[in-house]
Amino acid sequence: MLKWMKLKNFTAFPQARLEFSKHLNVIAGENGMGKTHLLKLPYAAMAMSAEEGRKRSGRPTKKVLETRLAEKLVNVFRPERLGRLALRRRGRSRCEVKLMFSESGTSFGFSFATPNRSEVSIDHHPTHWRRRAPVYLPTHELLTIYPGFVPLYDAHHVEFDETWRDTCLLLGAPALRGPRASDVASLLAPLECQLGGRVVLERNGRFYLALTNAGPMEMPLVAEGLRKVAMLARLISTGSLLDKDCLFWDEPESNLNPRLIREVARAVLAICKAGVQVFVATHSLFLLRELEILLEGEFEGVEQRYFGLCRGDEGVEISQADDVAGINPLVLLDEDLAQSERFVEEFIR
Repeated sequence: MLKWMKLKNFTAFPQARLEFSKHLNVIAGENGMGKTHLLKLPYAAMAMSAEEGRKRSGRPTKKVLETRLAEKLVNVFRPERLGRLALRRRGRSRCEVKLMFSESGTSFGFSFATPNRSEVSIDHHPTHWRRRAPVYLPTHELLTIYPGFVPLYDAHHVEFDETWRDTCLLLGAPALRGPRASDVASLLAPLECQLGGRVVLERNGRFYLALTNAGPMEMPLVAEGLRKVAMLARLISTGSLLDKDCLFWDEPESNLNPRLIREVARAVLAICKAGVQVFVATHSLFLLRELEILLEGEFEGVEQRYFGLCRGDEGVEISQADDVAGINPLVLLDEDLAQSERFVEEFIR
């Protein structure tokens, strides 16, 4: 579990320390505030550590950490060089990051300056690799690009960030069978009800939606909003999601209608309840309200933490609290109220 993350001069953030909940963490703000950056940074660090842990039997060495962490950051963020991830300001700027985990010996800190191209400095050395990798769900669904994507990514330089490759690998895992399949049935049932069928990966390497009352439908023919739900269902059905300790989901509400947003909110909280730490970036007031409703009802007891992003004099500032009302200012709510006032003014004339 990620307990806290400390930043200095990272992209749009001059300084911040984010204290996380062990269950649900919601990052809210307007476009361009850096919500995605706050998901990708810990994801890149955690994924790198888990990847190296699978390949190496020994303890982390400084040389491997310096090289592989820089590579993962560049592959996930896709800057022209690593130093471009430091806060843009006149003169030289140095970025510092510290990640504190609950697992003993896995916490680490690193830094780099604007001139750096492909190497970080390790300021706090971990003694162990992470045992479990995180999951990252981008705003775009990946089921339609899955066929041949990983070999293409590995063999050629393509301008997709590495989260797409990582998630495609998980989507291709075989579906669960036997006793473990029953463990995920309750999570899958409402999603498959909305989809009208099951997500299947055929031998030709393509995903299909096996409709309950009809034949299989090629995934590109399925509505994009449903494909996002299908991607979540697939990760649950393979056990790939529940085997991980963290889920990072960027704008889960994009391309979804309100009914599907409600089901996604319920699924997110069910995943939290199953023991996965979840990080969500959103600018949807509807999603925030739905989460609040569910947390006051059937998901009472799921711990929550909210982060509000807004523009300050030096860069983006972060407010944080254990409830939505505590993040100030909540621009999403301000705009929603302003629209309601404009609507009333227009139609009561």
